[in-house]
Formats: sequence, structure tokens, C-alpha cells
Amino acid sequence: MGFTRAELAAYEGAEVPDLLPDPAAPLRLLFVGINPGLWTAAVQTHFAHPGNRFYPALLGAGIITTPVDAAAGMSDDDRARFTAAGLGITNLVRRATARASELTAAELREGGQRLVALVEARRPAVVAVAGITAYRQAFGLPKAQPGRQPEPLAGAELWVVPNPSGLNAHETAASLATAYAAPALAAGLLPRA
Repeated sequence: MGFTRAELAAYEGAEVPDLLPDPAAPLRLLFVGINPGLWTAAVQTHFAHPGNRFYPALLGAGIITTPVDAAAGMSDDDRARFTAAGLGITNLVRRATARASELTAAELREGGQRLVALVEARRPAVVAVAGITAYRQAFGLPKAQPGRQPEPLAGAELWVVPNPSGLNAHETAASLATAYAAPALAAGLLPRA
């Protein structure tokens, strides 16, 4: 599956709904992206760009056990397996852009407030924000460091993990798998070694 630039441009500003378990089911680990890219908006699947390492990293960490071809769009079975495992995905900012750098500081701050409200409503055990720069901007914490954060987010244990985008060139699927395993372990999704 592929898209022309013009086809992708048509998705500028589109939204991708959160991927969350049924409200009656437990939400153990909520991943938070910055905002949808245009490919993500086109296939209505989070972290869908072919260069994104999110799903390969989850598979490598053992968080998911079945490969996901996100670039083609998650199947209903993929979504059901993902949410049945107690996993969810949201974004700080809902609107799709070609690059996260197109977002304003105000949009990121509003996204931080929206995330707090979502966490208060859905009560995940652990929240993992993918991207330290966006996290710092969204929450006004310019000195925040990656990893487990000292303060919870609306009662949830909070982690900041590397962004899986292919633009984050110094990370690999293996290094992302290691980073994502830590909050998954904290959420009880992986066995303790």
C-alpha cells in the first residue's frame, strides 16, 4: 500500500480516534503519541507510517505476540487483541500533520490537559508518553528526563519513552523494545525476570 504526497496531504488536520479497551475492561498501559501523521490518518491506525518502529518494538519486547502491519491499517482482530491485552493508544494532539514540529506550544499544552482528563476518566495503571520534547512542552517541564517520572499523572505511574518515528534515527527497534518493556513491566504486562 502506498500514497502519493497529494493523497496524504488530503489528511492534513484529520483525527484518529483513541484505541482503548471497552470502559468496563482494564486499561493497564496507555501509550501516548505526539499527534497522528498523515499516513496514520489515512489508514486510521496509530503509529502507522512504514518507517515507524512502534509495533516492531512492542513485538520485540513481548508486549504484543502477533505482528501488526500498521502501514496497511490495523485489522479488527489486531485492535481486539491489542485492547484485550489492556493496551491503549492516544495522542497529545488529535490533528494530523506531516511533522510534529508543525504543532504549536498551545496545542501541546491543551493536549497535556486533555491527557490528564483521559487518565482521570479511564484510570490506566501506567502511562507511557513517546517523546521527551513533546512531554516537556505539554507539561511545562523543560528539565524532565526520559524514563520513569517522579510524579504520577492523575494517579497513573508515568514514563517518558523514546519516540518510535523513523525520524528518531538514533533509536532502533531493539532499543525501543528495551525502553517500552520497562513501563510494560510496571503495568504487569511482562513477567519479572
